[in-house]
Amino acid sequence: MEKILVLDFGGQYDLLIARRVREQGVYAEIKPYNKITLDEIKEEGYKGIIFTGGPNSVYDERSPHYDKEILDIGVPVLGICYGHQLTAYMAGGEICSAGSISEYGKTDVYVNKCDLFNDVPEKSVCWMSHTDYVKQIPDGFEIIAHTDNCPCAAMADFCRRIYGVQFHPEVTHTEYGTKILYNFIFAVCGCKGDWKMDDFIEKTIEKYKKELKGRRVLCALSGGVDSSVAAVLIHRAVGDNLTCVFVDHGLLRKNEGDDVERIFRHQFNMNLIRVNAEDRFLIKLAGVKEPEKKRRIIGEEFIRVFEDQSHVIGNADYLVQGTIYPDVIESGKGDASTIKSHHNVGGLPSVMEFKGIVEPLRELFKDEVRAVGLKLGIPEKLVMRQPFPGPGLAVRIIGDITKEKADTLREADAIFREELEAANVKSNQYFAVLTDTQSVGVMGDARTYGYTVALRAVTTDDFMTADWTRVPFDVLDKTSRRITNEVKTINRVVYDITSKPPATVEWE
Repeated sequence: MEKILVLDFGGQYDLLIARRVREQGVYAEIKPYNKITLDEIKEEGYKGIIFTGGPNSVYDERSPHYDKEILDIGVPVLGICYGHQLTAYMAGGEICSAGSISEYGKTDVYVNKCDLFNDVPEKSVCWMSHTDYVKQIPDGFEIIAHTDNCPCAAMADFCRRIYGVQFHPEVTHTEYGTKILYNFIFAVCGCKGDWKMDDFIEKTIEKYKKELKGRRVLCALSGGVDSSVAAVLIHRAVGDNLTCVFVDHGLLRKNEGDDVERIFRHQFNMNLIRVNAEDRFLIKLAGVKEPEKKRRIIGEEFIRVFEDQSHVIGNADYLVQGTIYPDVIESGKGDASTIKSHHNVGGLPSVMEFKGIVEPLRELFKDEVRAVGLKLGIPEKLVMRQPFPGPGLAVRIIGDITKEKADTLREADAIFREELEAANVKSNQYFAVLTDTQSVGVMGDARTYGYTVALRAVTTDDFMTADWTRVPFDVLDKTSRRITNEVKTINRVVYDITSKPPATVEWE
């Protein structure tokens, strides 16, 4: 399988770069610059290498660098932002501070005709974000793009197939960014585009048929997209040797537990154990307000429940999880193995009774997981559902958690989702948050002292950045009236109009 290496130098868009490559039908994997040697890069046989951006200055000795021989191994290179400057620096160019002419945001860029800019207009809009720039290009390179304030917005050594762009082609703000990446992948690197979901499904099923033959396997089924797809994949591989354990921790959305049970028990005919563990989790969470502590408690308690169920069914050997590629990268592990002795992404304890963890989706992004799910026959309603955090409503309840608060939020959240769906509002994620604020209100001439619920809806391509959704006022009005009328402990509704950044999508 042909592969592109995304060599990460600390940039915020490393995942986005890899996604953009995979969207072209070519497999891309991310490796931190200090976790892969030059010899390993040579052995892997990458078709191309992309250097990511990063927050540092290349002339600072403490900034991330790499062996400059990487430019001479015969593999095409594309440096982006910091990666562009690093390429120039390693090849003998000069990098300087841009001072007062630093560029941020949308900028007009002027390009020369070449293979990297094939079918890109001479003038278009790109996304800049830099305080340094390439003042003097290295020998053997030529400038192939500029802006009004940046004399070297792109450069190339055509003989060695080495390129650098000061702007970010991976973000949607760069008008022809997708085309530029396409040109690098296919025109420069010579890729064919053989990364297909059908191949992934077939190879994954065959892999686990061999590796898990005769093993008893337990699947941690949350009902979310990732764990659902992982469950169906492994079920295709091991059949009745798989038992799915669905833990209802009392922090799910309205009717969610019943929906999950119906789909997996009846449609897919899986061995399914539903554990109603609301009391167990709420006792552990009593009085806990700090978000990360909530996550750790829930993550560990999940594992303890799975271990208990493993004893019931006869000591399962492996635990299946719906870990996906962003989880792996963001955990800082960078280990691409699919079965390992322990796993600590998401707050899981380091000591467990299972022999290993099975993570069939750990090489996929969310959109790829959805594509696999649809091909496996999972209902579109489940596959395309909105992201839901593993800790569930625990991180949408600000402050301490009680059953009463969870029930209150469940009802308010269901009303908001019903109204947006009825009005066909286009939003990528929408939900309610129960704040820890109570305020005075009046209902039927009587004073009330109720909770404030915050409504959140965002529009995004990749969830790395997001804009708040412009929900029509009449929809918000109806939602507010329904919540305050139907949910007795809420007397005030507010709408969150903060984008990401500076906020995150979730409140905790």
